[in-house]
Amino acid sequence: MNKKQKFYITTPLYYPSGKWHLGHSYTTVCCDAIARYKRLTGFDVFYLTGTDEHGQKIEERAAAAGKTPKQFVDALVDDIKRLWTLLDIEYDKFIRTTDDYHVSSVQKIFTKLYEQGDIYKATYKGKYCTPCESFWTQSQLVDGKCPDCGRDVIDAEEESYFFRLSKYKDRLTELLTKTDFLSPASRVNEMVNNFLTDLEDIAVSRTSVKWGIPVPFDPKHSIYVWIDALANYITALGYNNGEENMDYWPADLHMVGKEIVRFHTIIWPAILMALDLPLPKKVYGHGWLLLGGDKMSKSKGNVADPFVLAERYGVDSLRYFLLREIPFGADGVYTDEAFLNRINADLANDLGNLVKRTVSMANQYFGGTVNAPRSVAKDEYITAADALFNKTDAAMNRYSCSTALEEIFSFVSQSNKYIDLNAPWLLFKNGETEKLNTVIYNLLEGIRIVAGLLLPFIPRGAKAIFGELGLSSPNRLDNIKFGDTKCFKVGGGVVLYKRYDVKQELAALNKTDKEIKEEHMEEQVEQKAEITIDDFDKIQLKIAKVIACEKVEKADKLLKLTVRVGDETRTVVSGIAKSYSPDEMVGKSVVLVANLKPAKLRGIVSQGMVLCAVDGDNVVLISPEKSVESGSEVC
Repeated sequence: MNKKQKFYITTPLYYPSGKWHLGHSYTTVCCDAIARYKRLTGFDVFYLTGTDEHGQKIEERAAAAGKTPKQFVDALVDDIKRLWTLLDIEYDKFIRTTDDYHVSSVQKIFTKLYEQGDIYKATYKGKYCTPCESFWTQSQLVDGKCPDCGRDVIDAEEESYFFRLSKYKDRLTELLTKTDFLSPASRVNEMVNNFLTDLEDIAVSRTSVKWGIPVPFDPKHSIYVWIDALANYITALGYNNGEENMDYWPADLHMVGKEIVRFHTIIWPAILMALDLPLPKKVYGHGWLLLGGDKMSKSKGNVADPFVLAERYGVDSLRYFLLREIPFGADGVYTDEAFLNRINADLANDLGNLVKRTVSMANQYFGGTVNAPRSVAKDEYITAADALFNKTDAAMNRYSCSTALEEIFSFVSQSNKYIDLNAPWLLFKNGETEKLNTVIYNLLEGIRIVAGLLLPFIPRGAKAIFGELGLSSPNRLDNIKFGDTKCFKVGGGVVLYKRYDVKQELAALNKTDKEIKEEHMEEQVEQKAEITIDDFDKIQLKIAKVIACEKVEKADKLLKLTVRVGDETRTVVSGIAKSYSPDEMVGKSVVLVANLKPAKLRGIVSQGMVLCAVDGDNVVLISPEKSVESGSEVC
């Protein structure tokens, strides 16, 4: 058996100095989508993210908060891990620069570079930006200020160890100008013109900052970020630790914001050259997510809270906006209004409406079972469906999630037009059953291909669509093609994505913290009265099969289940979200109280109740011991 081709992708290390915002989420969600896509197309993927936890800024903020630096960063690291879980990020490793193995490896790297003459001691004199913790030459300043953040710089003089960056100028110039190491191309010109022209050696240690990794042979010095943070990409694989897993090196893709391209395309390659290690295959410097036209920044306070947005509007909605809104290589703009309009237009109107209309027609015209037609003439729609994988693949091989989603949703629009063009309601009215079957089957197949290609981007919604089609989610995408499905047994036509009243939601997003907390208070549940045996005899219990499942917005405990009970499809709301994920529920057989009076929970009409056993916080579904048909009586 041939080994899978390896694919190593990294986010930058995030700096835990304050509240996490939507800008951090963009890079991580983008890398997650690429990693998921590569796994689905047969690669052995290693996805790394983490935090850069040393430096002057953290030292100062920890002191202001009355904490040690480690206590300060621990709380923020817990928050970012919670955010990545909320956003369905499937990373393989989370590295912290305070991890013991990283500290040890960085010290060995520093010592090696010193012993071979690539690091030397001298005195630094120049300009320093405290918020960015960056040293600059006079020529690099913009109007006398820091070129990254635009703030004032100070004169600094300090004994430091220096890395001989200038030694590698010719090799770096060739790397940037003769290869496709850096994308997009606009970043290359910036690096060559602004930084390589006057390339100087850089300070790689500090004596004035104690919160850092000590230089092992001169402990009054702390190793500076250039070596400490950048080395994480190899220390995470065990470099210099005796447990090397360097099979994944070199990295296939370092995904970084454009403000740190310089570090990753000049300083990092030079360090690797000095270590005689292979260089990463690609650095991609993406644009910024701007909040109303300005870069999101913890220090500026202009941030959008991903926790609030994901919990109120759903994880898929936030992931989709981030991946769709930032054009390939350019900046994107976040506003609450743009976010809500994107949900309404793309997810609710185009995708959600397509799935609901098609599944509803399959139920209405064919009782929910649609077989492949005996023969299908390849028309424009089928040709477009067959071409969709290659178009998406081409975009993803350029790491352009936005372009991939443009292609997919262009086909979604074509599918909606296909319905209007073929008017299935008229085919049904005129008794053209064979053609009607072909049209509905073609639409279901088109939706299946769309759902497969959406798995890396909006995995929850994509899996729910497969549930509506009566199919399991695929483990591979590279063999997805039109006509593979022999029969569809569809669900009940659930609403995948809610359409929002933009005006009302904009007002809600501007509510006070107190008002929001009151809205999210747990609902009180009344105690049930005792019943007699006669009452119990009235209860009708049936086996139901879960065909789709999703979390109920703004409710921590509730799941919305779509279940099949014999020939009937129902919606049931159940308080099991803390014990079962939506993915775990799909395909399960459960015991349903089938004749329970419908009740509205969080705006959803629930048609029954799923039986569970409860032991403290442990909730366990009651299921049949052996497989039985849905709709079977329980007595």
